Order: sequence, then C-alpha cells, then structure tokens
Amino acid sequence: MNRRGFVRNSLAAAVGASLPLKGALGAILSASKAVDADINAVTGDGASVTLKRAAVQELGESLRGNLILPGHAVYDDARRVLNASISKFPALIVQPRGVADIRNTVNFALSENLLVAVKCGGHSHAGKSTCDGGLMIDLSLMRGVRVDERERLAYVTGGSLLGDMDNETMQFGLVTSAGTVSHTGVAGLTLGGGFGRVARRYGLSLDNVRAIDIVTADGELRHASADENAELYWGVRGGGGNFGIVTNFEFELHPMQREVVGGNIAFPFSKARQLLDFYAEYEASAPDELFLCMGLQNSPEGRAVSFNACYSGPSREAERVFAKVRAAGGTPLRDTLRTIDYVALQRSGDVDDPRAVGSYTKSGFSAGLKPKFIDAILDGFGEQPGGSSVFFLYHCGGQINRMAADATAFPHREITLTPLLAVSWPMTSDPTAQVAWLRKYWASVEPHMQGFYTNDIIDETQQQVDENYLGNYPRLVALKNKYDPTNLFRLNANVIPKA
Repeated sequence: MNRRGFVRNSLAAAVGASLPLKGALGAILSASKAVDADINAVTGDGASVTLKRAAVQELGESLRGNLILPGHAVYDDARRVLNASISKFPALIVQPRGVADIRNTVNFALSENLLVAVKCGGHSHAGKSTCDGGLMIDLSLMRGVRVDERERLAYVTGGSLLGDMDNETMQFGLVTSAGTVSHTGVAGLTLGGGFGRVARRYGLSLDNVRAIDIVTADGELRHASADENAELYWGVRGGGGNFGIVTNFEFELHPMQREVVGGNIAFPFSKARQLLDFYAEYEASAPDELFLCMGLQNSPEGRAVSFNACYSGPSREAERVFAKVRAAGGTPLRDTLRTIDYVALQRSGDVDDPRAVGSYTKSGFSAGLKPKFIDAILDGFGEQPGGSSVFFLYHCGGQINRMAADATAFPHREITLTPLLAVSWPMTSDPTAQVAWLRKYWASVEPHMQGFYTNDIIDETQQQVDENYLGNYPRLVALKNKYDPTNLFRLNANVIPKA
C-alpha cells in the first residue's frame, strides 16, 4: 500500500514543499571508492566493531556493483530514504548488481556480525531501510520485470519498483496487486502484505506470489514455492524481511482492462459525520472492483473530507457505483473522477522526493467502522499545532477476507479497513508539538482497532510486534531459528530467534 506514500502525497501537497531530487532514490552509477583506512561500524546488538581496510577492500573488489563509503561523492544521496525526518549514516553502502554481489555482501555482514539494513524503494517510514554505523544493502541497481503472457506470470527482480511491474504487465492487459505509489519497492511492500487499488479484487500482493528466490542469512540462495521449501514460502509472505533478501519474485497475473475510473471526490468538512456514517454502511458491501478510501484532511488551507477511488469493473457500471458516493455528500468541493489509464492512476500518488517534508504516522486494522469509532475519530480531529494531518481509512476486504488466517504468515484476514493517522511538517519547523498531538489523538482511537500493518511499524514494542503475528507467531520463530539464528536481518517487524 504503499498506503503511507498515498497519504504522504496529500500531506506533501498540503505543506507545499518538495525538493525534486529524482535521482536520489534510483540507481547511483558511480565507480567504487578505494578503501584507504579501517572503518568504525556497529554490530547488530549495537557494539562497536572495527572493519579492517583489507577486508572491506576485498568485499569491494568482489562486487560488480558499488561499494560506497562516507566521503564518496554519492554517499549522501545513497544513504537517504523517503521520509526526510530520517537521517542516518551507514558505515558502508553496497549496491549489488546481482545475486553473487548479495551473497558476498551477506557473507561479509555475517562474518563481521554487522547491523544490516536492506533498502529497495526507501519507503520504510520508520527508517528500517537505513541505519547508523551499519551496512546498508541498496537494491536500486537490481530492477527488471519479465512477463510470461501465456502463463500469466511476472518475474520481478528484487530491487524493482511497483511502477516497473505495472508498466510491463499492463502492456499485456494483465495486473497484480501493487500498492498505490509507483516508486514503492516491490519487495518491502510484498513481504509485509501489499495492499493496493485492486487488492479487494485479486488479494494482497503476497497472495499473488507463486515463488521467490532468496538469499538467507547464511549466504545461500534458495528457491521457495508451494513445492520447494514450502515453509519458507509460507513465512516470507507476511514475515517481511526477517529471513533474507529476495532476489526474484514470481507473481500471478490477472486479466484486466487498462482503462479504469478513478480520482478524488472532496466534500466540506461539515459533512464529515454523515459521510462517515455512509462509509460505515457502504464499505463492506461495495463490489470487489471498487477501491474506495476515505480521508479527513487538515491543512493550512482548511479542512475537507475526501474519497479516493478506483473502479476496475465494467465501465457501464461505474456511474451507478459512484452515484451512491456523490449522493452521500451532496455538492462536492472537487470531483476528479474520470476514465483513466490504470498505470497513470498508479502514478498519480507519486511525489518528487519531498525531502523538505518530514512526517510521522500510526496505523491499525479494523473490521468495520462502528458508531463509537466514528465518535472518537471526530472528537480528536481538531486543529493540530501547525503543519498538516490526515486520518485515512484505507479500503480492504473483498478477496483479502477470503484467505484463511494461516494460509500465509499475514494473519489479519478479517479486516475491511486500515486506518492511518499522519502528520507532516516543513523540515524548517519543530515537529514536537505535532507528534505529541498525534500520539494523544491516536491513543483515543486505537482501542477501536486491532493489530497493525507491519510495513507501517514505527515505535511499537517487541511484545506488540510478537502479538501482531497472532497464531502464526510460533511458526515464524521456528523459521527464524532455521534461517537466521543470529538475527542478522533485524531491521523490520522483527521475529527474534529463540533457542
């Protein structure tokens, strides 16, 4: 989903500040810098370690990709992630060009017991794809998609972005669930879940994974599917990056027309309660082809209630479907619903690397929108101190609900909504008051939810993380014990190995 990016676009537009550094999160093509000294780094448990110059040089010489060190011309761009409030400094960055590079890098990290962060799109809001003093493995040079039209399969390299996949698959009138922001990384989105504009119709991104290739913590490349390493295949679909680095995905594709009906309808904030009441009744009964998210937005320009929509069903039915939405709120402030190319709609939530905007979010899951929940939403959504905020209700349900809780490691199959609260601010301002406001407000609405999306993890406790895996947790611990017993891959919704 990337739901954060979807929300983030609204926040960034409201703040009105962006820095167009388009190359910063993409492939950085630059010769590796020679290693001229030992490097101070940190281990996974935070201890200091000195990496010998010769060992680091040997790693660099083993790579077809790039070894980037502090002081290198591109280091500052390479270390950054999308959330501008996250600014960390890895001791070294590796940009692999293939599986051999990843294996060499993982073996090096294991031998030195290094803290490891893995970055694909850099969308981890909590900054899990970067680190201070550790090793960042940046997959931005490993992008590629091959479509098998006859078998309706897409083979997607581990560093690919959602836009890469959408662009290639829709050339053949095929699609799979792929978030809502095209510069999101396929791997991070998919391994944690993968909501999107067609997920109600075709399931989560991880529900459409038929096989993966993964480099586990011992440096071995493994293939996992229903027929080979089946338990690992089960665990990566919802267990996030806990078990290694996925180098290739095999996705099932579904026939779908390129043209959908999508866009945004906004109403005055005075209509908030009646629109929430309408949404509470309508969201669960809406057709699977309809993705209808609701948001309460607060910015320096004012407040509004909006619906963001995508209807991928028969075009002749679209007017009837959206007539209910329009009737619920009366005359809109804005109505941009139109027939649009699906790939263009997927790109419509993109931002040009808004590094001038910081943000903080909290999210949860909900099986419906009950009256007391609506009261709590409205009671708390006042004028926060400065910046912008949005309370977003992301539309789930449909095919997502039709999978058993233990069919994959993702257990939250009863949900119809994923509420998300976010604040943003210009990086020139102090966010302390805004973050405090969000935490206080979130405490008032959180009792009406259960669990949270692991891709949105911010500052949850380890106990909360463990409990969020529900009945699937013991199987995940067993897998962690087998494939990553030293917890090399820990910057995620971490499953801690146990003896």
